[in-house]
Amino acid sequence: MELTLKHISYSYNPDAKEPKYAVKDVSFTIREGEFCALIGHTGSGKSTLVQFLNGLMRPTEGLVLFNGENIFEKKYPLKTLRQKVGLVFQYPEHQLFEETVLKDICYGPKNMGLGKEEQIDSARRAMALVGLPESYEEKSPFELSGGEKRRVAIAGVLAMNPECLILDEPTAGLDPAGRDDILGTVRELSDKENIAVVLVSHSMDDVAVYAERLLVMNSGELVYDDTPRNVFRHYKELEKMGLSAPQVTYIAHELKKRGLDIDENVMTIAEAKAEILRIFKK
Repeated sequence: MELTLKHISYSYNPDAKEPKYAVKDVSFTIREGEFCALIGHTGSGKSTLVQFLNGLMRPTEGLVLFNGENIFEKKYPLKTLRQKVGLVFQYPEHQLFEETVLKDICYGPKNMGLGKEEQIDSARRAMALVGLPESYEEKSPFELSGGEKRRVAIAGVLAMNPECLILDEPTAGLDPAGRDDILGTVRELSDKENIAVVLVSHSMDDVAVYAERLLVMNSGELVYDDTPRNVFRHYKELEKMGLSAPQVTYIAHELKKRGLDIDENVMTIAEAKAEILRIFKK
């Protein structure tokens, strides 16, 4: 699986003498099994960008290619693409509407034309992937906790057997435990099922723990595409964009200034703990 944006731009007034761009000349490729995070300040263009990935929006310039095919060519099956590239919006529980969890998760497979038994099999497999027990099948999705509702929404996309999963702020409004629960599940899915993941997030701490690749948007342009560690080395530049590094990185820099022999590029609590233990063992 390869999902490519090639010199993508989107302008609200493309015919104007000086067009105003929400996204300008962005190129990158998402490959099978990758776990990517997309970050940027509000208004940076990231939310517009993710809607190109499964054809919800059409760019004013550039190409979107899925496995080498232009998704905006005439007769290209966009319905099939949206099954392969699943998009879970922010607060996905607002998309739940059926009377039971099982019926809600079956909605996608039903639209794919699967028979009743296949729908249920796909839904149950998706429930297992996100850690929802069978006892939840007949529950109303509206009676579940915030984290459980997110799991149902993600399962509804997974039931269509996607190759790429796009999550737009999937942990918004959840407490830290719920956030870790959801992102841990998504990371495990990516590893076990080889699903590509694009995670849109405002949390640098989450990005540092879960993502292996980091895309940074600023004023409609892609300014960084690298590992989180390499990107966070530019934390001062990120601050100018209204972003930051993980809190642990700032603490490490401060300890370094105070004379502690610590790796100032640590990103996570686990890395910081290992560094401190190393220092005290000297």
